[in-house]
Amino acid sequence: MAQATAPFAPFEWMIAWRYLRARRAEGGVSTMTWISVIGITLAVFALIATLAVRSGFRAEFVDTILGANAHVTVYSLGEVSPNGQIDRSIPEYATWAEALAAVPGVTRAAPLIRGQVMAAYQGRNAGVEVLGISADNLAGLPRIADPQTAQGDIGDFANGIALGSGVARTLGVGVGDRIRLISPDGVKTAFGTSPRINGYDVTYIFSAGRYDIDQTRAYLPFEEAQSYFNREGIADEIEVMVEEPEEVRAYTPTLLQAAGDRAQVWTWQDASGGFLRALEVEDNVMFIILSILVLIAAMNIVSGLIMLVKNKGRDIGILRTMGLSQGSVMRVFFICGAATGLIGTLLGVILGALFALYIDPIFAFVNVAMGGGVWDPSIRGIYALPAELHLRDVLAAVGLSLGLSFIVTIFPARRAARLNPVEALRYE
Repeated sequence: MAQATAPFAPFEWMIAWRYLRARRAEGGVSTMTWISVIGITLAVFALIATLAVRSGFRAEFVDTILGANAHVTVYSLGEVSPNGQIDRSIPEYATWAEALAAVPGVTRAAPLIRGQVMAAYQGRNAGVEVLGISADNLAGLPRIADPQTAQGDIGDFANGIALGSGVARTLGVGVGDRIRLISPDGVKTAFGTSPRINGYDVTYIFSAGRYDIDQTRAYLPFEEAQSYFNREGIADEIEVMVEEPEEVRAYTPTLLQAAGDRAQVWTWQDASGGFLRALEVEDNVMFIILSILVLIAAMNIVSGLIMLVKNKGRDIGILRTMGLSQGSVMRVFFICGAATGLIGTLLGVILGALFALYIDPIFAFVNVAMGGGVWDPSIRGIYALPAELHLRDVLAAVGLSLGLSFIVTIFPARRAARLNPVEALRYE
C-alpha cells in the first residue's frame, strides 16, 4: 500500500528535475518545455513593458500639465455690462490672490492676463496665446523655469517676452531677437478700433515638454500685459498652485469660500478629465488583453505536461507499484509545470525591467531603423515615449503569470496521479 510522504519531499524534486531534462528521443518533451518557457517569458515581458509605458505616459502627461499650468483656475462669475456683455474681469485681483494664498495647502496664487495675438518676425507669423504673469510667479512654474531645457536667463523676463520653443522655431527667432505682437483689439479711436502692434525682445525660450504648449504659448510681464490688452487695473483669472494636485478637488470648497460669492473654479482635472478617463479605460482593456496573452502562453505548459505524462506512463506505473502515492505523483508533475512558469516569469521580469530602464536607446534604435518619424509629438502631445517601472506593476504581472501557471498545471498533474499502474504497465 502506498505510504503518505511529506509534501514536496526531496525525491519529488529530483524526479521532476529529471523529467524536465528529458531527451529529444523521448517525444520532444524538452522542446515543449523550452517553448513553454519562451511563451511565458514573452507574455510577461509584454505585460510589464506595457504597464511601464502606461505608467510613464500618464506620469509625463500629468507632469507637463501640472508643471506649466494652474492646478486650479479661479474666475469671476461676471457682471452684465450696459451693452449686454458679461464682464468676467477681476478688479480686486490682489485681494483675491492674497485670500487664496492664505488657504492651507495652497503654495501660490497669481493673477493672470490672457489673450490671443499674432506674433511676427521677418515675414513669419504665428498665432500665440499670451499670458501676463509676474516674474516671480513665472519662475515658480517648474516646466517653464527648467534651465536644462530653456534658452536665455529667466531673470531677464521683465525686460521682454518669453516664448515657447515651438513658437520660436516657427518664427525662426532666438534669444535677443525682437518680435512684434499684433492684436486686433488695440487702441479705440473715433474711427473704430485700430490694431495694436508692439515690439518685444525675446529674453527667454522655454520647453514645457508638451507640444501644444510649446507651439502656442508666450509670457509677458503682468503690468505690460495689462497695458497691451487694455486690462489696466484688472486681471482675467487667478492661477492657484496646491501641494497635492492629485487631490485638487478637496481644495475647491475652501478656495470658493476664500474668493467669495462671485468666484468659480476650474481644476486641471476638469480640463483634462476626459483624456485621463480615456487613458484609464485603455489601461484596463490592455491589461485584460495581455492577461489573455499570458493565459495562452500558460496553456503551452498544459500541452508539454500532457506529452510528458504520456511519455512517462511506464515510469509512473513503476513508481506507483514501488509505493509512490497519488499525491507524490501529482506533486512531481506540478513541480514540472510550476518550474516552467517560474523560470519563464523570472526571465520575463528581467526583460521587462531592462526594457523600461533602457527605453530611450531602444526607442532611438527603432526610430533610426524605421527611418525616423515613429513618434509624432503633434499627435502624442509629448516628445518621447516614457516608461516608469513600478513595483505594483511588476507584482501584478508576476502574480498573474504564476497564478495562471500554477492553476493550469493542476489538471495534467491530476491526470498523471490518477493513471492506473496496471494499465500503464500492461503492454510493457
